Amino acid sequence: MSFAKSLFALVKLLDILRLFLLFYRALIRHYCYEKYYNHAANAAVAAQRKYSDTVFTFLHAYAVLMQGEPSTRKHRDVSLCTLMALVYAEKKKSNPDREVIQELDAKVKEDRKSASPKGLYYAGMFLWLLGRNDKAREYVERMVKISNGSTEGIILKAWIDITCGKEAYAKKAGKYFDEGLKERPDIFGLMGKAQYYEYRQNYSGALEMVNQVIVSYPAFLPALTKKMKLLLSLQDWEQTVDAAHRLLQRDKNNPEALRMLALHSLCRDGDISESLKLLSNLTTSLDILEPRNSELFYRMSLAFARLCGRNEKVLEQTFKMVEKAFSVGSGDADFATEMGYQMLLLGKTKEAIKWYKNAMSLDETSVAALTGIIHCQLIEGQLQDAEQQLEFLTEIQQSIGKTGDLMYLRAVLAVKKRRPAEEIIGLLNEAVDTHFSSLQRLPLGVDYFEKLNPDFLLDIVKEYLALCPAKPPAPGQPPCAQLQRCATLLDTVVKTVPGLLQGLYLMAKVKYQSGDFEAAHSSLNHCLQQNPSFADAHLLMAQIHLVQGNSTLCSQSLELCMSHNFEVRENPLFHLIKAQAKKKMGELTEAIQTLQMAMSLPGVRRAGSSSKSRNKKSELSPADCVSLFLELAEALWLNGEQHEAAKVMQDAIISFSGTPEELRVTIANADLALLRGDTELALSMLRNISPDQPYYIQAKEKMADIYLTHRRDKRLYASCYREIVEKLPSPHTYLLLGDAYMNIQEPEKAIEIYEQALKRNPKDGALASKIGKALVKTHNYVKAINYYEAALKSGQQNFLRYDLAELLMKMKQHERCEKVVHDALDHDPVNDLAGLSDDCRYLVLLAKIQNKVGKNEKALLSLQKARDVQAKVLKRVQMEQPDAIPAQKQLAAEICSEIAKYYTSQRGYEHAVKFYKEALVYCETDRKVSEWARSVLLPAATNESLVMKQDYEKAVFHYRQLLERQPDNYLAMFHLVDLMRRAGKLEEIPRFLELAEKHCPRTKQDPGFNYCKGLYLWYTGESNNALRHFNKARKDNDWGQNAAYNMIEICLNPDNATMGGEVFANLDEEMGNSTEKQESDQLAVRTAEKLLKDLKPQTPGGQLQLRILESYCLLATKQKANMEKALNVFTEIANNEKEHVPALLALATAYMMLKQTPRARTQLKRLSKMNWAIEDADEFEKSWLLLADIYIHSGKYDMATELLKRCLHRNKSCCKAYEYLGHIMEKEQSFCDAALNYEHAWKYGNCTNPTIGYKLAFNYLKAKRHVDAIDVCHKVLAANPNYSGIRKDVLDKARTALRP
Repeated sequence: MSFAKSLFALVKLLDILRLFLLFYRALIRHYCYEKYYNHAANAAVAAQRKYSDTVFTFLHAYAVLMQGEPSTRKHRDVSLCTLMALVYAEKKKSNPDREVIQELDAKVKEDRKSASPKGLYYAGMFLWLLGRNDKAREYVERMVKISNGSTEGIILKAWIDITCGKEAYAKKAGKYFDEGLKERPDIFGLMGKAQYYEYRQNYSGALEMVNQVIVSYPAFLPALTKKMKLLLSLQDWEQTVDAAHRLLQRDKNNPEALRMLALHSLCRDGDISESLKLLSNLTTSLDILEPRNSELFYRMSLAFARLCGRNEKVLEQTFKMVEKAFSVGSGDADFATEMGYQMLLLGKTKEAIKWYKNAMSLDETSVAALTGIIHCQLIEGQLQDAEQQLEFLTEIQQSIGKTGDLMYLRAVLAVKKRRPAEEIIGLLNEAVDTHFSSLQRLPLGVDYFEKLNPDFLLDIVKEYLALCPAKPPAPGQPPCAQLQRCATLLDTVVKTVPGLLQGLYLMAKVKYQSGDFEAAHSSLNHCLQQNPSFADAHLLMAQIHLVQGNSTLCSQSLELCMSHNFEVRENPLFHLIKAQAKKKMGELTEAIQTLQMAMSLPGVRRAGSSSKSRNKKSELSPADCVSLFLELAEALWLNGEQHEAAKVMQDAIISFSGTPEELRVTIANADLALLRGDTELALSMLRNISPDQPYYIQAKEKMADIYLTHRRDKRLYASCYREIVEKLPSPHTYLLLGDAYMNIQEPEKAIEIYEQALKRNPKDGALASKIGKALVKTHNYVKAINYYEAALKSGQQNFLRYDLAELLMKMKQHERCEKVVHDALDHDPVNDLAGLSDDCRYLVLLAKIQNKVGKNEKALLSLQKARDVQAKVLKRVQMEQPDAIPAQKQLAAEICSEIAKYYTSQRGYEHAVKFYKEALVYCETDRKVSEWARSVLLPAATNESLVMKQDYEKAVFHYRQLLERQPDNYLAMFHLVDLMRRAGKLEEIPRFLELAEKHCPRTKQDPGFNYCKGLYLWYTGESNNALRHFNKARKDNDWGQNAAYNMIEICLNPDNATMGGEVFANLDEEMGNSTEKQESDQLAVRTAEKLLKDLKPQTPGGQLQLRILESYCLLATKQKANMEKALNVFTEIANNEKEHVPALLALATAYMMLKQTPRARTQLKRLSKMNWAIEDADEFEKSWLLLADIYIHSGKYDMATELLKRCLHRNKSCCKAYEYLGHIMEKEQSFCDAALNYEHAWKYGNCTNPTIGYKLAFNYLKAKRHVDAIDVCHKVLAANPNYSGIRKDVLDKARTALRP
């Protein structure tokens, strides 16, 4: 038994030893494959100390050999690969001995015949490490064959296949890895399987394999390194950085981790100081760990040189790394070429040429070095030499392969030789396409950064921009077509390297030249936050302010620029912008002086001067140079110095003769002719510009503008654009013609032209959108809908779906609209910024539709989803599209506001406050959001609990404060009017109405103001005036529906009587018996019916309210058949909607009017027992009054008094309650108390109701207050001279009583 245990322990120990042996082999092979030769040598030494495996001796020798120190010893298993290594070492010598090589080759052939499987395996591995994949495969296949399918050999074969770069072999590698890993897990095999998944772009699968290795072999650091790189391939920078820090915890000098952290600081954060610190640590680490690994020093520098935006300090560090590689690597041509390239990035052209020539001397066939020399020649103006060299490279490019660099240099030469713009654009397009073709299948990683070469792309963008108009397009005009190409390139750069400020700056410039000033402004703000001394960003910011007409902010930007960087005074562009600002402010003399100072600076091209400037940084572009001349000429002209202006224009004509900018001077000359009022001369100048010249379209547009603005001739205006289409037919020119027809209100012709343009460019979704909008403008909505649907079926851009949904919503086809939006949202989860943004827009639109059809809870869910999606958008947009941050924050604020409005409508003030606060976090300065927020924060402070406690003073305090500061906050005023009414202080409202009127001259036209004033007038008994004001608000989206409801109530009950009440019925009948009164009532009912027909409520609650009001109209006719019909409707609603207060009140009212008092009393008692709610406050009040009326009529004064006090408890301005109380007191012969209650009724009715006036005067008379009685009589008669009863019954008697 003990023997079995010992045997088991021995087997276990052997397994552990075998695992460690495999661990070391895998580790050393990894280091050799990744070219970390010193790491490999050290690991081999460590393995040799523990194991007597000869392969470690060979691997150590190989690692040393690759560092330039040949040292090999023979052994049977490694003899073949040792001989191969000796051949390789001899060939690497500067003067190889051919006889020795021939002798060694013969031994290799001899040894190969009798080589063991192990010998063949290591020979194959050696060849694979050298990159000789085909030869390595031969050896390994033979080894597998004679060893009956060795798993070790199969795994190595799979590695060879996956790394050889041939798709046919790579496809089979996965199958070989699976076969090799069948028997047992193997580090080398698992890492190979991860490599296979990575090649197939299955990064999650690769990560799973690597995690297996990390779990099984925690000490195997290459697996953690691989995981870090895979996480970057998945574009998860956060976890990538975490993995890098984990690596540094295990190995504080790990070069890969240090490089990754430095890349993160440079690419994502743009933190140069942190990047420099990490780069310095990386260099020190390489000096310690790989001091003789020239290849590693070289490779580590590449990405940083191309990502740093030509930062001098970073380039100094990377240059030192390549310099070290060059000194260690015995003068490698690639290293010398890279040193030349980095010198070029530093702007040191002469030093760059030296290094490029050095590289050519080391390797005469180096295309990269020759390309570098050509680039330097172009910069130095040696165009003839550069052209000859380029011709040579172009001829041999079929053999060497087309490169983006070569196409770019051809484009630069074409620019220098003033070739046509079309040729230059073609070459640049080809350069871009060729460049990006090399990035195919590359995941995000160090290789991707190197090959992307953002610096090269920025150079291309600058060349594109030089071909675009420097000024933004006029409103309504499309930007230059090349700007879209620039935006696409920069989008890639900014998404990949958001820390590269030069990319952000150029994106801002593209946005500026496209006319998108908000996006440009946002990008520049981001740049200046990162680097406040970025002079170019300040200058562009000043230009944006200038175009927007804000000369003060423009001057401030220039001053700020100068405070950060005083050298900007040497830049002519600084003076050009400053002069333009001065000219706009009317300071012509200072503008002229500034422009003349700019003209004297180096970098400004003048007639007869060389185009070469000593100071390249301050050299003006040709477009800005022309602008300088033209601005000076215009300023002189406006200052009355016409002769000097003419001289400057003549100088401009000479300076720019034969250049593309010459035509700008001609167009400017035409502008000066227009200033002189000579339109004919201006037109003749513009007519001379022919279709084959660059500014032909701009000239024709200028002519069209003259015809339309100066001659008012629409026919000639359109003919200019027709001529453009005839001479230069293209989708763009057709678009211009279509837009021209839209400008002169001829949408039918515009549609025809747009459709022709669409035939030429069927995939242009913008054109399709224009056609749809033109159809809408012609009110051809059905055709527009059909058009959008057909366009979507044909597979055009998906954004048309949004236009279609909006149109369907506008046409109130809500069901179809909702289906279109659901179709748009029916897709797999997306994570890209564009997809998330689209989803958010559709969700917001869906919420609007659902709100319109009364699906309020679904609308809330849609808004909450939109909020979650928008949170993801905001997280990504900060890195990928910083220019879009303000717009996206605005949308987030609007979403939160809409959610808050929902909760406000449901009296959920706590949630409403939360979401309004969130909205204000996104958009602090948004007045609309701020107004809504304050308006809901106040109701939160003055919620139902305060009203329930009758703490009106506290409730109105905040509203008073708000309206003092913001008199036109009509939502707050609406709440204040309601609260003041309940507090019995309506007399304070006119002061706030006057404040609003003084605040803005247009207040009287504002629907909100008219609604609030109408409400106040209604509450104070001035129904006719209230109707007029409500009518002014009736068409408004926010106030209109409630205004219409109030108008209907006034029409049905103008005197605010208790509908169905019996106490004052006799008095009402006496007043209502006149024919005139009956006709007035009938007219009022017809008006109410008409108003009801105009109402189109979309919510179930709104539709229910409409039905109730329609039935009230039937009651108001006082015809039995109509009243019974109304009763049936009220009964149905009350049965369907339990505890619905308005329906129960309406039912009781109908019973009363049909003289079914007991049934009415039953419903009213039911209402009196229900809990009071503020949303139904008015209905509760009316129900209590009607029940009190029943009790008074039946002599139950105590029960009536209790209900009337309840009314006054909730509404201290309730005239009717005071009137009923006065009536009770009068019946009880308590004339003083009756007079006091009638006095309140008279006061809160604004002393307008003659009936209450009569009763008050009568009770004053009975209470012996004769003078007060006479005063009231005079007031009643002044307003109602025909109210004769009061004169006879009260006035005459009071006067008689006063006589002695």
